[in-house]
This record gives sequence, structure tokens and C-alpha cells, in this order.
Amino acid sequence: MATTTSITTTYAGEFAGEYIAAALLSGDTLAKNLISVKPNIAYKQVIKKASTDSNIIKDGSCDFSDTGAITLTERILQPEEFQVNIELCKKDFISDWEAKAVGPSAHKDMPPLFSDFLINHVAGLVAEKTEQNIWGGVNANAGEFDGLTVLMSADADVNDAANDSQTAFSSSNIVSLLENVVDALPSAVYGKEDLSIFVPRAAYQAYIRALGGFGASGLGAAGVDNRGSLWYNQGNALSFDGIKVELAPGMPSDHIVAGEKSNLFFGTGLLADHNEVKVLDMADLDGSQNVRVIMRFTAGVQYGIGSDLALLSLA
Repeated sequence: MATTTSITTTYAGEFAGEYIAAALLSGDTLAKNLISVKPNIAYKQVIKKASTDSNIIKDGSCDFSDTGAITLTERILQPEEFQVNIELCKKDFISDWEAKAVGPSAHKDMPPLFSDFLINHVAGLVAEKTEQNIWGGVNANAGEFDGLTVLMSADADVNDAANDSQTAFSSSNIVSLLENVVDALPSAVYGKEDLSIFVPRAAYQAYIRALGGFGASGLGAAGVDNRGSLWYNQGNALSFDGIKVELAPGMPSDHIVAGEKSNLFFGTGLLADHNEVKVLDMADLDGSQNVRVIMRFTAGVQYGIGSDLALLSLA
């Protein structure tokens, strides 16, 4: 049975030449290369972890003397398989916006402008869902894999940042909560070039407002450069205590994660699969007026060393 297509508009005059859809959550985590991407994983990949004793340096002598132990452990990155299958009937468009584009022939062609829109829209939906899965996906839910916050919450090695019993991010608490996240990081990680603090949109907006003078942490009523709420123009890079603050649109609204890009991994089979949407006209195969939209890909996340990460979860 074809995917249900609800049409609530009528065709009148010349079509404007474009379709619109509700704004999609951008896949910033992958698009901006915020975490490490491991492509070409056919089944699973082992992430090796090595730890050594802290006392490997000893006083010099003439003899060889084993000065410590190296422990090798591993974490598994195993992408899961996902698919998108949609079927539309070309007849649904005969009396709609694209009646003119379809043409008078009884053998209807899929309106080309709608085909382009549908391909882009499906790819955008996949990017949106993947962004959400990377940070907060739950494997038990259809179409999801365990996200980084889910994996980290279940790992005792991950450093938990104090949430001060806060239940939501605001301009009055965001600075102190970010301080807690930085304080939870081990000293060996602080100062690493690829260290970032990943925040959801709610925390990002709260921090921008705090820096505009609306916080409660001694920022002053005029904010950054005495410009108040006008200081931020969407292009400014944010940082906290010298650490980059990155907006992760898919991050659950009650979490913050801090860690190195080199310690956070997204795995997939072929990266191209995330951008390849196939449109198959069934007319030549079964004589129907149906068109199928098909997409298949694999995806999953993992991190290497939990003790090098910090996680804040609101109460």
C-alpha cells in the first residue's frame, strides 16, 4: 500500500516553482566534523584502550627492570542497519500543484520539481534523526541506536558533573553549570586542542544570554563589550574557560558533554549512503503509478576512554 499522501491545497495559476517544509534540525555534529568519523565499517570495529601505571619512571640502574604494567581493554563500535521506504502514487499529483508539470499523457511522470524536493527532504530527515541519535538515541526505539549520553550515563568511568539540583538551563545558572562540567574533567584533558564542550540548544541560548548581561555571575548588565543582547551575531565562536563550546542540535535538552573529538566516534559503512536517496518509478516494473523512495545506511556511535569525558545531567 502506498504511503498516505494528504493534500489539503488546490492548484490555481502558475506554480511558484518550489516546495517548502518545516525547518529541519541540522546535522551539525557530522557536517561540522565535531566528532571523529570512522567509515567503511562492514560489521564492527574495535577501539583499543591502553592504560599504564603512573609510576613507570624509576631510578636508573645497570639492569633492565620492568617498571610498570600496560593494560589493554577495548570498546566495540558496531553500526546498525537502517532504511527509509516510502511509496507515492503519481495520481495524487494530477489534480494538485504539479498538474501542469505532469503533462496530459495517461502515462504520468513523477513531477521533477517534487522529485528533487522529496530527495532533499528525505535526506534532511535522515540527517536530523541521525543528529538526535548521535547524542540521545535509545537502541530500544525503532530507528535509533544508543547515543553518546545514553552510553555515558551507564558507564561508571565517565566523570559526572554536579547539576546543583537544577532542572533546566537558564542565563542565571548556565555559567555555574559549565564550571561544574570543566571541574569534572581530569586535569590531563584540560588544554587539549580538540577538547570541546557540547551543549544542547537550550544551554547554548542560555549562555549567549548570560554573556549579553543577563546572567548572575558578575558579567555586568551590559554584557560582552558593553553591547548587551546585540553582542552575538550567529557567527561568533563561543568558549568557556578556554574550551570551545559547540552547539549539538541533537543533544537532549537536559545534558552537557565535554570531551575530545579524538575520543568520540561515529561509525558507518559508507558515508555516501547518508546522502544517497533512490527514486524508483514502478511503472516499467509492475505497471502501477507508484514511485518508491529508498534509502539504506548504517550508523552507530562509541567513545574510547570514559574517564576522559564529563557528563552533566539535570535533575
